[in-house]
Amino acid sequence: MLRLAMILYSLIGTTLAGIGVIVVLVAGYGTLNPILVAAAIGAVLAMPVSWLVARQIYTESVRN
Repeated sequence: MLRLAMILYSLIGTTLAGIGVIVVLVAGYGTLNPILVAAAIGAVLAMPVSWLVARQIYTESVRN
């Protein structure tokens, strides 16, 4: 399941980091620090999200 979570993290992490950067830019913060913080928060937030998605996929596949 860890391998599945790592694969999902490559997709979910970039998506959440990108969403964070877009939110910061739309809010009017165009300097480097807010952009980096938003990207880092998105990358860190993607870790538990990836684990939860992987666990859900894994349990659904084991049931069937």
